[in-house]
Amino acid sequence: MDTQINELEVNQAMAVKAVKKPYYKATAKEIVVFEHAFKNRLPVLLKGPTGTGKTRFIEFMAHELDKPLITISCHEETSSTDLIGRYIIKGAETIWIDGPLTRAAKQGAIIYMDEIAEARPDVIVAVHSLTDHRKELYIDKLGETVEAHKDFMLVASFNPGYQRGFKELKPSTRQRFVGISFDYPDPKFEAEILVKETNIDLSLAKKLVNIALKIRNLTELGLTETVSTRLLVDAAKLIYSGLPKRIAVHAAVVEPLTDDIETINALKDLCDLMI
Repeated sequence: MDTQINELEVNQAMAVKAVKKPYYKATAKEIVVFEHAFKNRLPVLLKGPTGTGKTRFIEFMAHELDKPLITISCHEETSSTDLIGRYIIKGAETIWIDGPLTRAAKQGAIIYMDEIAEARPDVIVAVHSLTDHRKELYIDKLGETVEAHKDFMLVASFNPGYQRGFKELKPSTRQRFVGISFDYPDPKFEAEILVKETNIDLSLAKKLVNIALKIRNLTELGLTETVSTRLLVDAAKLIYSGLPKRIAVHAAVVEPLTDDIETINALKDLCDLMI
């Protein structure tokens, strides 16, 4: 039981208000759409590849709206019990501990379920009543129904490209959310993001973005994921701290993409020519 409690505490991010405003570069109308969804108490689904700013966006919006944010990184073992709550033994008594979803519903926090399709099916069932007109959460182990706070908001993310043919969201589930699509920023904006995040020179930022564009277009490599803005930021940080440019790009951009030696070597050669 103690192991379960510790694991739960590690995996559940606490609701906190960001002290420092997160940097986020809007690329379309995502900010105004999110603001109106919040105003109308509508759940939001953020769709797009890994590393395109979905998590940073929700951190930015929580700060803008001055609301606490609880983030749940979903995986194949994430169950409704993890989200709603459970009984634990404390000393000589058994007590109930609210899960992050229950806390968010009661407190009026924004809960962000990252990669919701990875979670077990019972998680989707558990959030259904929070995504329609009822705006309530049923806790079967207590026989209670929690009416969601007026400021409660459910946000989930989904990577259609990665999950296609693996773990899809049912159309009936998708239609419970307002959808916002994310993609890699325009090259000019992406270079600006690198400069803002890492303080590297704009000329170097443009070279990193060009590397990303080249690899993103190499569809024949069959990469599961391609170069994300996040990887470029990591490379830029390494370079800014003094690591040689080519080594930084190899470590932060190429190596995370694949374990195939031939592909790695080919990508390293390509990057060396461009950096």
